[in-house]
Amino acid sequence: MELDKALDLIAEVPDFPEPGVLFRDLSPMFADAAGFKAVTDALAATIGPEVDLLAGVEARGFLLAAAVGYARGLGVALIRKPGKLPRVAGRVGYALEYGTATVELPEGVVQPGQRVAILDDVLATGGTVAATCKLLEDAKAQVTGVSVVMELAGLGGRSVLEGRHVEALRVC
Repeated sequence: MELDKALDLIAEVPDFPEPGVLFRDLSPMFADAAGFKAVTDALAATIGPEVDLLAGVEARGFLLAAAVGYARGLGVALIRKPGKLPRVAGRVGYALEYGTATVELPEGVVQPGQRVAILDDVLATGGTVAATCKLLEDAKAQVTGVSVVMELAGLGGRSVLEGRHVEALRVC
């Protein structure tokens, strides 16, 4: 399946999780074997040879990072929501387009000096990815870049990540 057809499987759900928000649901793409493979292959191609580790942001970023990690022979650090980890190396709060949230880094999975690429499903306001960058850099890792399936350009997330290498398979 070509990449454009795979990305066309992503559903748009209006007014979720609250009125005025247009949610991008990747579930249909994940459920389609050829679509998931096309997206995984395309994301894997965005990861440079210098990368030591991938960071996947909960929850859809876990699936993407795991698939790309397998394809590229890389390990995956799981960036979690609060209350999910028994040992926390760091935590950062941030703003969403519809509220606030926090992400946490598990203790002992990122080593100082590691070169880490971040994978997530959607780049919207940039808060989640910026918080993930801070978590990794606080752990003395080097963020090599950010790869996402979809970028919602109108929400300005790329500007929050100014100076960082950002790859998006589709920009809306």
